[in-house]
Amino acid sequence: MNRAARMTAILDLLAEQGEVSVEELVDRFGASAATTRRDLDSLAERRLLTRTHGGAVAQSVAYDLPIRYRSHLGTGAKERIAALAASLVSPGDVVGLSGGTTTTAIAAALAARDDLGADGVTVVTNAVNIAAQLAMRPEFKVVVTGGVIHARSFELVGPFVQQLLAGIRLDIAFIGVNGLSADDGATTHDEAEAAVNRLMAERAARAVVVADAAKLGRAAFAHVGGPELFPLVLTDAAVAEPQRSALAYAGFEVRVAH
Repeated sequence: MNRAARMTAILDLLAEQGEVSVEELVDRFGASAATTRRDLDSLAERRLLTRTHGGAVAQSVAYDLPIRYRSHLGTGAKERIAALAASLVSPGDVVGLSGGTTTTAIAAALAARDDLGADGVTVVTNAVNIAAQLAMRPEFKVVVTGGVIHARSFELVGPFVQQLLAGIRLDIAFIGVNGLSADDGATTHDEAEAAVNRLMAERAARAVVVADAAKLGRAAFAHVGGPELFPLVLTDAAVAEPQRSALAYAGFEVRVAH
């Protein structure tokens, strides 16, 4: 395990347990006690943990938000979609992540990769929970859009978001939606979130809708875009064949995560 992967694993363990000891980390990851102490010191310098005499404790501000948000996530389908999405990202990419439970799972899947190397990944997001989750990991450069926060979704919206997104480019953007249908395209419940999602997709060389099968064939209030904006859709194996065929006929490429 290289140093970046080991430090990420230490932070993940801290997120689960709240505290760790040097002895426990040596047993778990196989590095020497001296190397482990240097890892902890480096993370402490970045204010990602607090050093104790025999180990470290978590920084509450850095960990509480993503932990609370993850507690609401489903398992299975979203994680499989997230794994497929993460496989589309290459080292050095600039990745856009909108808010939502599936995109939060994508952030976790990216954080679990140990092959990003020195190039790392730049993540641009308007979701404060995703920013907090990835800020703990040294291989990620995290850019937060700014804006006004929606307490329901942890998403930042408004003109400040649009100003930042208008001045950058993304290699790939993963956009979570509340509905996706052949007739109405990608939709969300909130018009401000839809506007941000649309602009993020427009700034990407490749924009991808991520939606579990329960959201397919449905339409929400605000339109985000159709197949001209989102040529690729990632969903799970529960998708019904008529829905998949209808989306394909409308111009979407549908990939199923197994």
